[in-house]
Amino acid sequence: MGVIPTLVKLLGIHSHNTALTEMCLIAFGNLAELESSKEQFASTNIADELVHLFQKQTEHEKKEMIFEVLAPLAENDVIKLQLVEAGLVECLLEVVAQTVDGEREEDIAQLKTASDLMVLLLLGDESMQKLFEGGKGSVFQRVLSWIPSHNHQLQLAGALAIANFARNDGNCIHMVDTGIVQKLLELLERHVEEGNVTVQHAALSALRNLAIPVVNKSKMLCAGVADVVLKFLQSEMPPVQFKLLGTLRMLIDTQAEAAEQLGTNGKLVERLVEWCEAKDHAGVMGESNRLLSALIRHSKSKEVVRTVIQKGGVKHLVTMATSEHMIMQNEALVALGLIAALDLVAAEKDFVGANLVSVLHKLLSDERSAPEIKYNSMILICAVMGSEPLHKEVQSLAFIDVVSKLRSHENKTVSHQASLTEQRLTAQS
Repeated sequence: MGVIPTLVKLLGIHSHNTALTEMCLIAFGNLAELESSKEQFASTNIADELVHLFQKQTEHEKKEMIFEVLAPLAENDVIKLQLVEAGLVECLLEVVAQTVDGEREEDIAQLKTASDLMVLLLLGDESMQKLFEGGKGSVFQRVLSWIPSHNHQLQLAGALAIANFARNDGNCIHMVDTGIVQKLLELLERHVEEGNVTVQHAALSALRNLAIPVVNKSKMLCAGVADVVLKFLQSEMPPVQFKLLGTLRMLIDTQAEAAEQLGTNGKLVERLVEWCEAKDHAGVMGESNRLLSALIRHSKSKEVVRTVIQKGGVKHLVTMATSEHMIMQNEALVALGLIAALDLVAAEKDFVGANLVSVLHKLLSDERSAPEIKYNSMILICAVMGSEPLHKEVQSLAFIDVVSKLRSHENKTVSHQASLTEQRLTAQS
């Protein structure tokens, strides 16, 4: 019925009328929760009005009221940008500066609300890029100064802000080149002892995002990121475990030397194997399987394969090959192929125990399996034929029937591999 534009107009005209502005704010607070109303708010000048009103406030209660309207509105990307353009960020930085050393409860509450809202504004791609300003932005610089702060709330907001700025390759490369990694590592080092889980999680999120561009990986490894991250291996907190695994996985992607170093670290591999069984935390379980596979795939090292076999990781990679996510299935099959190629003798017992051959039979027989899954399964079948017990299992499961059907597969790579696999099976039957 057009209530929203009318109220926004009222607020603009009567911003000096305390009772009326309060009523408008209460109404906005209730309306702003709905998605459809956010879209309607976006077509008014609500951003300018609220920022203007905020700048005039001196009382804590009034500021809080405005914050309560800003937070739900700022979930909308269009409004995020409008708020940034209306100068909300400067207001927030001002609040942070005023309250950072405050002991009173209201100071602590305001600092938290202002810094949280700042992080929320950075979740929009356009608003984030506008504030980044090619890494020269004053806002970006101010946020950087939060990381070495003595205040946990600011450290947290600073690390989350960096994680949000690190959402495209250009920003990530610029930030690594200007020494942000060192700041984050120093922050993490402080929290090995102080152990604030939210700060650990945020700093690891930022490092994980920064490690995505290929050019950053070796620079971050040289800066000692892996060593600091490993200090959190003992953490019992699933969110920290999840980010720690993701950060290491991003760092070793295409970095053979680092993958070999980490893959022969018995403590790390042991912990990964333990987390591969974390049934209550699907995220941690998935990430540890993926890291286990990545250590083998990127190092292609016999030593890494031996470490994984010794610590009992093989059965988890076989289970991972049955995942519902194709990307994980494929990563598992490639890692298992490397295990079979590099040290079949040592892996034989684990392959038998984990029913690898029947898993491969299932993957090849399943019509829903993607072409690369079929291809890598056949490569693996050929690789395990060199082991007598596995060879026997292959014979007993009538693989030839399944493989010969795949010779007419529409995917040329699959059909070609099926011919080769069939020759191998008949030659050794």
